[in-house]
Amino acid sequence: MMKPMRVGDYAGANSAVSDAEGDDESLLKIGDMAKLFGVTLRTLRFYEDKGLLSPKREGSQRLYTRRDRARLKLILLGRKVGFSLRDVKQVMDLYDPTGSNAKQLRMTLDKSEKQLGRLQKQRAAIDDAMDELGKLMAAVRRMLAERSVATSNAA
Repeated sequence: MMKPMRVGDYAGANSAVSDAEGDDESLLKIGDMAKLFGVTLRTLRFYEDKGLLSPKREGSQRLYTRRDRARLKLILLGRKVGFSLRDVKQVMDLYDPTGSNAKQLRMTLDKSEKQLGRLQKQRAAIDDAMDELGKLMAAVRRMLAERSVATSNAA
C-alpha cells in the first residue's frame, strides 16, 4: 500500500472540486483509489455509506471521478486536523459550483478556529504531561544512580 498523503498534498483540492464530474479517462476503480490515497477499500465504502463520496457504478464496480478524488482529499485533510466526519460533510455539502461559496468558507473558518483552539489546549496538556514525565524520569534515574553507588560501596 502506498504511504498516506501529507497535508501539502491536498493543495489544489478546491480547484479539482470545481471541475466537472470528469471524463471516462479519469475514472478510478476502488483498488486504484485506495492505493492512490493510502486508504483501505473498507474506508472508501464507509465514506460512501456516510454520503461523503458517491462513485459512479457500472454493475457492482465503483468508479471514482476527479470530483470524488477531490472530496477524498478534503475528507482526509479534515480528519488529519481533527474534524469529525460530520463537520467535513457539513462543509462539503455547502459547496455550490455556481456560487461564491462564502457560506462554506465562513463555516470552514469557524470550524477551523474552534479546532485550532482545541488543538492548542491539547498541545498545552501534552507539554505539561511531557514535563511531568521528564521530571519523573530524572528522579528515577537519580534513585537508580544512588542505588548503584550504594550497591558498589557494599560490595
